[in-house]
Amino acid sequence: MKTVKLKTSQNSYEIFVGAGLLLQTGDLMREAGISGTKAVIVTDTTIDSFHGETVRASLESAGFQVMTVTIPPGEEQKSINTAVMLYEKLTGFYAERSTPLVALGGGVIGDLTGFAAATYMRGVPLVQAPTTLLAQGDSSIGGKTAVNHGNLKNRIGVFYHPKLTVSDVAVLKTLTERELSNGLSEIIKHGVILDAGLFRYLEKNMETICQCDDTTLEYIVARSAAIKAGVVGQDEYDLGMRNILNCGHTIGHAIESVSGLTVWHGEAVAIGLSTEAKLAHELGILSSKDMGRLRKLLLAAGLPCDIPELDPERLFEAMKHDKKNTDGRIRFALPCSIGASFLTDEINPELIKKVLVM
Repeated sequence: MKTVKLKTSQNSYEIFVGAGLLLQTGDLMREAGISGTKAVIVTDTTIDSFHGETVRASLESAGFQVMTVTIPPGEEQKSINTAVMLYEKLTGFYAERSTPLVALGGGVIGDLTGFAAATYMRGVPLVQAPTTLLAQGDSSIGGKTAVNHGNLKNRIGVFYHPKLTVSDVAVLKTLTERELSNGLSEIIKHGVILDAGLFRYLEKNMETICQCDDTTLEYIVARSAAIKAGVVGQDEYDLGMRNILNCGHTIGHAIESVSGLTVWHGEAVAIGLSTEAKLAHELGILSSKDMGRLRKLLLAAGLPCDIPELDPERLFEAMKHDKKNTDGRIRFALPCSIGASFLTDEINPELIKKVLVM
């Protein structure tokens, strides 16, 4: 097991990464100081069938009275209406301010449960138990919680950190090939923007990673978590440096929105990474060699690189709604080499439109 510490000026917690950790969830919660007598697991029907009983048994063994709330899988569940349903379930369970919510699932469950935990009774304890590679390597880390508003991603949300995160890499064996690939894009992104060593490791070990080797997965999840934790520790509320983590997301979020959320988040980020690398190349700051290395690694991970048949004008319009924008200027986090990146909002709109059709 590897342990990553996330520490900011106001919050501090541990991220546990290893195989078989769901069996220890209850004990880890007690060790983290969660003292309530009740606990609520929030998950979807698919994840519950795979892992729900394991976590329930672990929590009950640690002395919790457990209620499980299940929702259908899918991005459309990440809504204010589903959050209201959770509030009603918590009220019916007589949940108290000491009652933890355990987010057992992928990014949708983590974001939704985090939002509910942050807002119910002005805040109840949150435990992240991510079951997808996307959530383990990225979305469960850093305290961002949100629900969607229409087709606009993460439009309503708050910053709210968990008391701990339990990332059991053994559960990744239950993912489909597409689900595993979907999570690799954010880990690749961390290598592109900040860690050339991680990028090289991914290049060398992608075949083993895709075979769900526990040791390899533990390494890349822990390394990815450490990279993000380091950034969040310096910029907890996304006011500056943390924007660098949005590499690939300016175009990626636009693709998600215009596609009606039919393109998965990790796939949209992969397309965004590839397209934003083209933009950096057009600006003369990213070499052809590094742009090619990135595209090759994304393809080796089973990820798309090219924008699907979506109206480029609608994509550009969606990018104008990006939450990173300032004074009407579209802001990008762009790679300048493998392992280095920078922020800019000084790009000619015509050049942006050009790369959308390249």
